Amino acid sequence: MNFKRVIVLSSFLIAGVSIAEVGVVLPYTVIKKDGAVEIRNGGYGSSATIDPHNHKRFYAMTDRGPNAKYKGNRGKGKIFPIPAYTPRIGYFEITQEGKISKIRDILLKDTRGNTITGLPNPSGLGGTGEIPYDTSGNVLLGKNGSMHLDRFGLDPEGLAVLNDGTFWVSDEYGPHMVHFDKNGREIGRINPFVDDNRTTFHLPEEFANRRPNRGMEGLTITPDQKTLVGIMQSTMYNPNKKVKNNTLTRIVTVDLQNGATKQYLYKQEKNQNANSEITAIDNNTFLVIERDGSFLHGGSKKANPEAQKHVYRIRLSTGTNLESIKETKDLKQDKNLGLTIQGKTLEEIVIQGGWRALADRNIVPVKKELVVDMAKEVGYPHDKMEGLIVFDDNTLGILNDDDFAVWSKKGKLIQKYIDANRSVVDGNTLYVVHDLNLTGI
Repeated sequence: MNFKRVIVLSSFLIAGVSIAEVGVVLPYTVIKKDGAVEIRNGGYGSSATIDPHNHKRFYAMTDRGPNAKYKGNRGKGKIFPIPAYTPRIGYFEITQEGKISKIRDILLKDTRGNTITGLPNPSGLGGTGEIPYDTSGNVLLGKNGSMHLDRFGLDPEGLAVLNDGTFWVSDEYGPHMVHFDKNGREIGRINPFVDDNRTTFHLPEEFANRRPNRGMEGLTITPDQKTLVGIMQSTMYNPNKKVKNNTLTRIVTVDLQNGATKQYLYKQEKNQNANSEITAIDNNTFLVIERDGSFLHGGSKKANPEAQKHVYRIRLSTGTNLESIKETKDLKQDKNLGLTIQGKTLEEIVIQGGWRALADRNIVPVKKELVVDMAKEVGYPHDKMEGLIVFDDNTLGILNDDDFAVWSKKGKLIQKYIDANRSVVDGNTLYVVHDLNLTGI
């Protein structure tokens, strides 16, 4: 595959515009140069969704900003080369020429209208003990000389656009679900932290046991606009990280009228996989991206010809609602751990006895049907397949997270490549697949 050009297998119409099936690159700007390394903005692939009022347009969201894993004198954390970076939602249009233009950015803001950052939260409000460092390895300090934390900081990963023009955003640390108005100002919040006075409703408290950096990766709104549906990226640390080598992940729904929640299990194809997106088809049917972190053709990692980049269709009605299970001698609804069996979490049960041990209790995950294998369909070259855009019942757009075109190695930023020769820099690219049956009807 030639990565140095836009790949055009064929074209078709979206809302009257002819667009290439695969390989349409989103615009970007260079926001910083670190030697030969370009940090690009870019970064819009964490989530994507259609504009419900104009199918030539879509929204795509960044995460917390460029960063690199780092262990300094205060412990494990991240280097933030642009610590003031504000997570944002880009609003894009497919042009008459079949290209993509950016209309505007919507910067995310706190309840007072001040722009937020992607810096860690304080303890008790979503913080995981992550230490923020600058590019010299020094702890980032705030105006008062203490560690620079942001109680409104987010690592956004899931995006739901409502018919009224407002947004719900989920992040992979808190986990938080945050409601923003049309201009990006926070107007509501849902999380599992009972002492957070910003919240409207609360998630079940076991969601505070999320695995850091692998929290609520996907978020959607049902077509009736009544229910938020979020999916966790990987197995939660429930009760601790000993259970992380697992295939059990969780889906949670929140009724926006009364805060009532439901929970369902999602079984991954392999341990520690990543659920990157969930998108509603109807009030019961959803599409889920499940992927690994491999590059099919090499690049910043060794090539993996078995790289998994799948989209599945699920129906919540095929799984067990954990919140509906009545307590017995062995089954208990623990405040901090959720449903337990003989005092063990469901994550522990699967580690010890497999999924059969849950089935014996009539607890089953949602059923999955493969909709498209993007590695086979288009030779998908990126590691992070994260955005889903449903153009119609048969047409799906898929957008990658390019990590602002940077990668980290031994605590330093390096350029992120997607080809074996390490000559093609990763970039946000929209892939479109049609002739699918997204509804399953």
